[in-house]
Amino acid sequence: MTKNNTEVTTKVNGEPLWEIDEETLNSGACGFTANEVFVKNKACVAYTYDDLIMMPGHISFGLNDVDISSNLTKNIKLKTPFVSSPMDTVTEAKMAIHMALMGGIGIIHSNLPLKTQASEVLKVKKFKNGFITDPVCLSPQDTLQDALDIKSKLGYSGIPITQDGKMGSKLVGIISNRDTSFVDDLNIKIREFMTPRAQLSVASEGVKLEQANEILKASKKGKLPVVNDSDELVALIARTDLQKNRDFPNASKDSNKQLLVGAAIGTRPEDRERAAALVDAGVDVIVVDSSQGDSLYQIQMVEHLKQSHPSVDVIAGNVVTPSQALHLIQAGADGLRVGMGIGSICTTQEVCAVGRAQASAVYHVAKFASRHGVPIVADGGIKSTGHITKALCCGASCVMMGSMLAGTDEAPGEYFYQDGVRLKRYRGMGSIEAMDKGGEKRYVWEDTKQMTGTGVAAVRVAQGVSGAVQDKGTLRRYIPYLMQGVRHGLQDAGIRNLAQAKEFLYNGKVRFEIRSPAAQKEGGVHGLHSYQKRLY
Repeated sequence: MTKNNTEVTTKVNGEPLWEIDEETLNSGACGFTANEVFVKNKACVAYTYDDLIMMPGHISFGLNDVDISSNLTKNIKLKTPFVSSPMDTVTEAKMAIHMALMGGIGIIHSNLPLKTQASEVLKVKKFKNGFITDPVCLSPQDTLQDALDIKSKLGYSGIPITQDGKMGSKLVGIISNRDTSFVDDLNIKIREFMTPRAQLSVASEGVKLEQANEILKASKKGKLPVVNDSDELVALIARTDLQKNRDFPNASKDSNKQLLVGAAIGTRPEDRERAAALVDAGVDVIVVDSSQGDSLYQIQMVEHLKQSHPSVDVIAGNVVTPSQALHLIQAGADGLRVGMGIGSICTTQEVCAVGRAQASAVYHVAKFASRHGVPIVADGGIKSTGHITKALCCGASCVMMGSMLAGTDEAPGEYFYQDGVRLKRYRGMGSIEAMDKGGEKRYVWEDTKQMTGTGVAAVRVAQGVSGAVQDKGTLRRYIPYLMQGVRHGLQDAGIRNLAQAKEFLYNGKVRFEIRSPAAQKEGGVHGLHSYQKRLY
């Protein structure tokens, strides 16, 4: 359908396609422009993604010609417009690594001690495809039961044995299924049955992935420890990971070919020190994390970051109106995070009576911010690939996801079973549980310890809940599914790339309608006695 990646003009009997007449177009028979839906809105109604449906456009290009690359900030462009949320049940180093490998980016949450959060950033920046830089280790004094517990919880069968059971310690051996299969005594020490260092094939620090692969082939082993000159363990290479991580052409990388990573901070004075530590660790973008971004505290923080760390981009927010956005743009924000009270675990609108329906928030803020060249990230309310497509077609440059990613293998936490369903914990950063870990700084700017004398702010008001989400498997399968779903949606709307999505949004070529509750029901699965929904 396309030649040399250029759009082909469809013709019928040698003539260009006929254009619909103005009377029919203006009647609403082909839907309504975004301006008619969101601006000429006599009913003063705000709309969610579910309220909207997009009208189909003409397709003159193939699915693989749809380009979903987009700007996260003024200076950072991603090949995949997906961002993982800075929540303590969503994004730490493992999630950030895999989001970047798949072309997106992860924002590491701030419910961590300063040094720990900086360490998580460093793990991402130091990551190399196929190299496990933080493997689980045991010591010779640990027992078979310890090894089986790790295998049961984490699924690892090959475990390096170091002198003190920690990464960076002297390598003394390794254990695998072959070593543990015929041992019956659960209390036996690992030193009694491990494969000793003298019998191991190892690689030296600095080894290339191709060289490591050759060593694994020659040794016919599943694991290859990487050691330094002092014979201390610095990494582990697994044959299965080599096969999985062989090629990531869309990976988000900086000029040094390191993976891109973001991190969140609050707006308190001590967060300036946190920001400095994150910059030293190599962070590419800092997200100033507040539920209501239009505050003196955030403006001062954005100004400080742009003055003290001009090489690092800053995403400010959250905002839902152009007036909020203007103040943060004035302060120097390189990107804006849009959404308030619309996440699946967020209760801000219910508790505080402040917020906005997400489709309306995205459209109005994106349209205004585009005048200043500032991209926006649609944060929250995403439940499907259809929602992602709608967010991008309402003006968002990227979408930030929490619950959509919380059930993946790469999210923090362990799986558990409830009523036969495999689940993972997921909680809002405004939940009491998250506040106990430090999450309250996103919702309370003042130090509560200093205010308990007056009673003001001494009582915490939860703006989120804790729950669980269903297992979604690995990002290596899930993100390609999301990407392909978005491409299908854009193709059906006649949109070739995200720059064109914005062009069509503002010139009226993208058309919408508002769905009644019955229409929303009709647009989903209905009329069946039972069904099974498989994503991929």
